[in-house]
Amino acid sequence: MQEIEPFYNWRHLYTSAEDEWSPFYGREYSEFEYSNTIYNYYIHPQWDGFGSPTLYMKILYADYDSGFAVLELIGEWNDAIHNDIMLLKRDVADLLIGKGIQKFVLIGENVLNFHGSDDCYYQEWFEDAEDGWVAALNFREHVRNEFVKYGIDYYFAYGGELDEIRWRMFHPQQLHDLIEQIISHRLA
Repeated sequence: MQEIEPFYNWRHLYTSAEDEWSPFYGREYSEFEYSNTIYNYYIHPQWDGFGSPTLYMKILYADYDSGFAVLELIGEWNDAIHNDIMLLKRDVADLLIGKGIQKFVLIGENVLNFHGSDDCYYQEWFEDAEDGWVAALNFREHVRNEFVKYGIDYYFAYGGELDEIRWRMFHPQQLHDLIEQIISHRLA
């Protein structure tokens, strides 16, 4: 796990540590000192902690004018024990929503497990995003199945074409536009 880095090809476009509206503003990173762990496995030091002991993230891109952000996740999403959705919603999403972000792209290919609880924070996020959406890309099938089991599928757009997007090939605005088109088509 320590070799899995957050996607870095957009760093010339956006860096969360340099964004004064980011919850990770001012963070300094080491390439050599590993301190964060997920179940005693060290993870790459570029990942950002937001209070969960098993789930980490990186804001890959935030565009306040267009109102969208791309967040990459790694680890185990555990609402049952750690209430990860509350931490993600309160300590990250709420701050971004307060600055005009209404559309969220969650990259989940490195989310290994999901343990659900109730859906109140998902509902709150859905309502707070008003005219926006939360799109979950490339989550593993067993994680998506757990989303359905706990009713998260009502609040997140995922599956189908969203799991076929080779998102690394796109500029962030192109990715947003493609997801917007897919979600609009689903709603029509």
